[in-house]
Amino acid sequence: MDRVLHLGPLVLPWMLLVLLGAWQLGTMVHERLAARRGLTAGPHGWRLPLVALIAARLGFVLRYADLYASAPVAVLDIRDGGWSPWAGLGAALLYVALLWLRRSPWRQSATAGLATFAGVWLLGWGVLQATAPREQAALPSWQGVALDARTVALPELKGQPVVVNLWASWCPPCRREMPVMLQAREAQSPQSQVRFLWVNQGEPPETVARFAAQQRLPAADVLLDSAGQLGSALGHKALPTTLFYDRQGRLAAVRVGELSAATLAQHLALISGHSAP
Repeated sequence: MDRVLHLGPLVLPWMLLVLLGAWQLGTMVHERLAARRGLTAGPHGWRLPLVALIAARLGFVLRYADLYASAPVAVLDIRDGGWSPWAGLGAALLYVALLWLRRSPWRQSATAGLATFAGVWLLGWGVLQATAPREQAALPSWQGVALDARTVALPELKGQPVVVNLWASWCPPCRREMPVMLQAREAQSPQSQVRFLWVNQGEPPETVARFAAQQRLPAADVLLDSAGQLGSALGHKALPTTLFYDRQGRLAAVRVGELSAATLAQHLALISGHSAP
């Protein structure tokens, strides 16, 4: 589940901050140990994290290869947040192992840097897990009017998986992910029965209706929230934000930022009862 730090209009995932901090500390340890041995930092200070980064992305892409096959360029769009951390760590370990096999003078400093990175990363991940809310959030007590004039109360949807997408028509990533979500809704199996809800934040009904018609969104699943009450109540003002609730009405995942077909499938697997490919 994404946990984020709000700095005014800027939204930063805590795990990203942990990774950046771990990388900085690891690089510092590597460079200082190399300097003590009379070595320059060498290329490994940037090659090692680059190899790990590429491997982490490829690990995720290979897992959802069928979804990326239809749009290969999407592999390069890392804004979707699709990463396989363990694949990245495995590639980094292999890199260091090769340094030892080649008796590289940087093998000890690179190993110490990687160990520092891994230790800080795992510690940060553990802290985030330990400080996460003990009780999973439930479907909020909120109701909105859909474009078909029906009232939809979120608590009444308990019993089926629910995806709540907070969006606005002026938001470019919201517009980019809309076809992906609509395609996933139409392609889902009868057993999944995931209810997709697009809750507009802060726009007048005529604007929402015009945009929904252009995107061919189902009127019964597009809700109006002119005052942005739902986003404020949930503590998610960044757009787009997508919340995934399981059949018991418990919040299983939150994605702040744009979703690709692969990252959407990854999150849907958490609530639909079907494992991801």
